[in-house]
Amino acid sequence: MKKNVVLIVSFVFLASGLLAGCGKSENNTNNTPTKEPAPTNTAANEPKVNDEPFEITIRHTQVGEAKKFRLAILNDVVKQTEAAIPGLKIKLDAVDSEVNRKEKLRGEMAAGKPPEVFDVFGSPDAQLYAKEGLMLDVTSILTELGMKDKFNTLAPFTYQDKVYGVPIGGSIEGYFYNKEYFEQKGLKVPATLDELEKLAEAIKADGKVPFAQSSKDSWIPLMTTNNLWSYYAGADITYGFKTAATKWTDPNVVKAVAKHQDWVKKGFYKKGELGFEYADMRNQIITGEAILMMDGSWANSVFRDPAQAGDMVGKIGFFNMPPVNAGDKAIVMQDANNGYGFSSAVADDPRKLAAVKEFIKNLWTDEMQLRGLKEDGLLPAMKIDLEQMKSTSDDPLMQDIFKAVSEIGTSYPAFDALVQAEVNTALSMGIQQVISGELDAAKMLENVQAAQDAANATAE
Repeated sequence: MKKNVVLIVSFVFLASGLLAGCGKSENNTNNTPTKEPAPTNTAANEPKVNDEPFEITIRHTQVGEAKKFRLAILNDVVKQTEAAIPGLKIKLDAVDSEVNRKEKLRGEMAAGKPPEVFDVFGSPDAQLYAKEGLMLDVTSILTELGMKDKFNTLAPFTYQDKVYGVPIGGSIEGYFYNKEYFEQKGLKVPATLDELEKLAEAIKADGKVPFAQSSKDSWIPLMTTNNLWSYYAGADITYGFKTAATKWTDPNVVKAVAKHQDWVKKGFYKKGELGFEYADMRNQIITGEAILMMDGSWANSVFRDPAQAGDMVGKIGFFNMPPVNAGDKAIVMQDANNGYGFSSAVADDPRKLAAVKEFIKNLWTDEMQLRGLKEDGLLPAMKIDLEQMKSTSDDPLMQDIFKAVSEIGTSYPAFDALVQAEVNTALSMGIQQVISGELDAAKMLENVQAAQDAANATAE
C-alpha cells in the first residue's frame, strides 16, 4: 500500500512538472511577457507533519516510595519525548518488579503482545525474548545516536552480536550497616568472613539482630548465598552450570549454602524471615532492630531520604562482603542487568519507532545518568569517570559505595543472569527450604542440579 501511494504521488508531481514546462515553452515562443512568480510560502510547500494522535505504553517498575526519584526522572523523559514527537501520548504502566518479570511480561511475551517499551532483565530474559523474535534490535539506533560504545557493558542485552535492550543503571551487592552503633560499640568493618561472623555473634549477644533479612521473595536471601559460594567456590563457577562444566553439588558450593544455613541456626536473622516483605528488612535497620543488611547498592536511596529513613539519614554505611582470607581482593556481584526493552512490533510503525528512538536519546545521557546517581544513588550504566561520580554526590553513604567499587578485585553477574529460569525456580524454592530447616544444603543442591541437568538437556 505504501509503495502504491508513493508511485501515485510521484506521478502527480511528474505530470505537474511536465505541464508547467510546456506552458513556459509556449509563452516564450509567442514572445508573451512573463510575470515574475509570486513569492511562495516555503513552509506551505514542505510535507505536512503527521500530528495525528498516537500512543505508546511504557511498562516500568518504579513503584513505591523507595523508587520515587527514578519515577521523577522517567516522567521528565516522557515529557521531553512527547514534546519532540508530534501527536505522541505516552501511557505509563506501573507494575511491581517481581510481578512484571515473573508473571505479566512472561504472559505478554507468550501471547506475542508486549508493550512498546518495558522494564526487562537482560540475561537471560531479554536474550530469550530476542531469540523468539519479540524484542526490537536497537543496535542501529544506538550506533546512529553515537551511543554504542558509551556503556560499561551491553553484554546482558546482547544476543548473536545484536543489542536488544539498554541497561538503566549498574549495581553492586554488599552490606549496609549502622555506623552509629559501630562507633558506640567500638566495632570495625570486618576484613574477613570469619571476622564478619564474630561481629554477628557480638551483635546478637548485645540483643540486636545481626543481619536484617526478608525471605518471602527468595532472591533476597540468595544475594547472601550467591556471594558466599562465589567466595568459597570462585566467581567463575556459576558460568559453568549452564554448560555442565561445573555442578551445583560442588563441595565448595555445598559449604557456602551450609554456611548460610548455619547463620540462620545461630539466630543471626530475625525469626519469621520467610514471611517478611522486601521493605521489612530495611525497616529493621531504620528502627535500629538490626545492624547489618545485605542488599544491592540501589537501596541507598532509602537511607538518604528523611521521609523514609528519618533520623537514620547520615548514620548508615556500606562495605563489600569481606573475603575468606585477609588481604584477598573482594569478589563482588556487579552488573547492569536491569533496563528497558522494546517490542519488535515497533519496527512496523515509523512513528512508534521514532518515539522509541527519541526515548532512548533522552533517557540515556550523561546528565540523566548523573542525575540518577545524585538523586537516587543509582550507579551509572554508561561510562562515567569514578572521580566525576565522587564529585557529583558528596553523600557519605555514596562515598562508601564508591570506595567499595574501587576495592573490587573480581566481579560477576548475579546467578539469575547465568542460569535458566527453571533452575532459578528450583534454587529459589531450595533456599527457602534451607532457611526453614526442611532440607540441608547438600540435599537442596542435589535438587537444583537435577533441575540444571534437565534444563541443559532441553537446551539447543
